[in-house]
Amino acid sequence: MKNKVNRAFMAKKKNLIYILAALVLIGCGGKDTSATQEEERVEQVRTTVLQPREIEREISVSTNLQGYLTQNVAPSLTGKIEHIYCEVGTRVAKGADLVRMDQTQYKTTKISMANLEIEKNRIEQLLKTGSATQQQYDQITTQYNSTKEQLEFLEANTYVKAPFSGVISAKNYEDGELYGGQPILVLTQIDKLKALVAVPETYFPLLKKGMRLTLTSEIYPGKTFPATVEIVYPTIDPSSHTFQCKIVIPNGSNLLRPGMYVTTTIGLGKANAIVVPYQSVEKLVGANDRYVFIVEEGRAKRVAVTLGQRFDQDIEIIAPEIKEGVEFVTTGQHKLVDGVKVNVVE
Repeated sequence: MKNKVNRAFMAKKKNLIYILAALVLIGCGGKDTSATQEEERVEQVRTTVLQPREIEREISVSTNLQGYLTQNVAPSLTGKIEHIYCEVGTRVAKGADLVRMDQTQYKTTKISMANLEIEKNRIEQLLKTGSATQQQYDQITTQYNSTKEQLEFLEANTYVKAPFSGVISAKNYEDGELYGGQPILVLTQIDKLKALVAVPETYFPLLKKGMRLTLTSEIYPGKTFPATVEIVYPTIDPSSHTFQCKIVIPNGSNLLRPGMYVTTTIGLGKANAIVVPYQSVEKLVGANDRYVFIVEEGRAKRVAVTLGQRFDQDIEIIAPEIKEGVEFVTTGQHKLVDGVKVNVVE
């Protein structure tokens, strides 16, 4: 009886093993081991092989004109303004009278100067005859020279004259008012103008003192004005990556005026450059950074670029990776991200 029970138990155990094995086989057979992974994204683009192009190198930068010289007419004497000889817009020549301040101190010092001159001459004669000492002569000479300097200072600041030819561009007082603080007048030279131009650092090696350039103004369509580079500043602004250039503009015709907005065009000679369609250059959202895509080993590579000179629908781009022989994306770049696989179509 016991043997029958054992045989029945062993039979049930074998059946259970067979069932479990079948379930395992069914489970394994239910998996699709040949299932394919999600296909990799491929973008369709058109490209061109970059080639250098000879261009006439020039840059255009906008700026505001300034008077070549500007002088605040501000005497070193405080007190009453007796008379102002000119109004805003008055043209004055170098040496012309501009302002006369209160003359009291000047006239008093002038009388003292005259008396000292007489006394100095008297002691000089006495010194020759031995009736005066060298010390007396030295003392009167020192006093005379000091008063002479004071008189010259008072004369220059009582009768204020124009240091250069120009036009009165501001007037802050009237006759009889007390002077203090603001300049009485502002004198601006307009027959010669200047401008400070911020030039991208890329052009620093190309810009030289004495170079010729032209200006244009919307006020005078079709007309150009000659100018010359006077100073190329030696440092680069690290925040804007530009350097300053001072230009001087002859203005004998007086058509240009300080404050006018003009465009400066600087010719830098012939050069080889990489020029691409302007529409192929992308702009980073929320910034002014520019970038393009090139193709390397079948994938798109994003390259940050600096923009150079524009030629109608084309523009110069500058970056270490942008060089002759590179495959450049001209169409389809809007859909690209760095590293995506691309298919070049004709």
